[in-house]
Amino acid sequence: MNEKALEIKKNHTTYNLQSWSKQKGLNPIPIARAEGIYMWDYDDKRYTDMSSQLVNLNVGHGNRQIIDAIKEQAEKYCYISPAYGSDVRGELAKMIIERMPDNMGKVFFTNGGADANENAVKIARMYTGRQKVFSRYRSYHGSTYGAGNLTGEPRRYPLEPGAPGFVKFFDPYVYREKLSFNSEEEASEYYVDKLREQIIYEGASSVAAIVMETITGSNGVIIPPKGYLKGVRKICDEFGIMMVCDEVMAGFGRTGKMFAFENFDVKPDIVSFAKGVTCGYVQLGGVCVSKKIAEYFDDHLLSCGLTYSGHPLACAAGVACLKYYDDAKILDNVKKSGAALGKELEALKEKYEIVGDVRYIGLFSAIELVKDRKTKAPLVEYGKDPEGVMKSIIGKLAEKGFMTYSHENMILICPPLIITEKQIKEEMAKVDEVIAEVNKAY
Repeated sequence: MNEKALEIKKNHTTYNLQSWSKQKGLNPIPIARAEGIYMWDYDDKRYTDMSSQLVNLNVGHGNRQIIDAIKEQAEKYCYISPAYGSDVRGELAKMIIERMPDNMGKVFFTNGGADANENAVKIARMYTGRQKVFSRYRSYHGSTYGAGNLTGEPRRYPLEPGAPGFVKFFDPYVYREKLSFNSEEEASEYYVDKLREQIIYEGASSVAAIVMETITGSNGVIIPPKGYLKGVRKICDEFGIMMVCDEVMAGFGRTGKMFAFENFDVKPDIVSFAKGVTCGYVQLGGVCVSKKIAEYFDDHLLSCGLTYSGHPLACAAGVACLKYYDDAKILDNVKKSGAALGKELEALKEKYEIVGDVRYIGLFSAIELVKDRKTKAPLVEYGKDPEGVMKSIIGKLAEKGFMTYSHENMILICPPLIITEKQIKEEMAKVDEVIAEVNKAY
């Protein structure tokens, strides 16, 4: 490793607190450059970004259209307060609303996904005058205080005892359900009925919102069964509850549709977004609200505000990013490459007993590893991997230049949306090699 790389590593481990990590023994890879779906270290070793970093770099590294837009905006002005008119802020809001269902009205911009979800909850509470908010156990909505209380998985624990009014319910995780269902629709009816019963017992008139990742992301790419989201929509309509879809990870083309909820023929009341709106070139998030909600705030104070709401550099990046999605026909590519990825995943499931389930939609996928297919016993349980099995698997993939991450007993595979069918086959061959090795061990 050359001197520059050693200096980067030393500074990183000496002065940075790295997220979601024990700080002792960290070994970051210093990255010298990146282009498309690839990154290179200072020894010129190439790595393939098969998780789109944190499932946000949808258009890959080095997109000139976005970079040039940021430069152009920087020459005009880098920052202007949210109270001033900004051409790129208004243009981006318009472009987003035009891509939303016809019931959506306006956008409130935030800095990222966590504060998008925080403000989505605030808006739902202000609009309905109610306090309780439902969200799912296998969810991640961010790690700030409000978004962390909204989160259902164990990353919420450091925030407990949490804020009052946050109620959890279970995901439609059909693969791990003890009951057997004859169809997806039957499964949906079961889960929706349970949710409706819980809402009644919590006091339906006190519930402001049901917040869901449209497709559960890092907690397993859990795709809702047919009819589930329509069933939730029906509950919301029945009791005057706001349906909030968290599209932070699944939005902006990841599933082959611009937004994941389009796959299920529903119209949310509120949509939170981030990640793919600028693909990480400049941080940005936001909340889309329905026309009815937008009209409510014509005469009621919108008690939301952020210094960097609609930051001009971020909005310029967002405008360029959305134009690139259209110009490059990204949705078409996701459908083609996503079909290729699905075939590769199904082949792994057919080939190896350790692969309990594969779930995928577009370029959003997870491989669930098990000790036993019949019992579905997970290879490791969350927080209980003393031998570092999953870390070892991710490490073996990294040695082959396949960069991604794991969660619980699952490997996430969510490459940039520009990936080709040929690149999918090349990279999934590496996964095959690693799983073959692990399969022998178990």
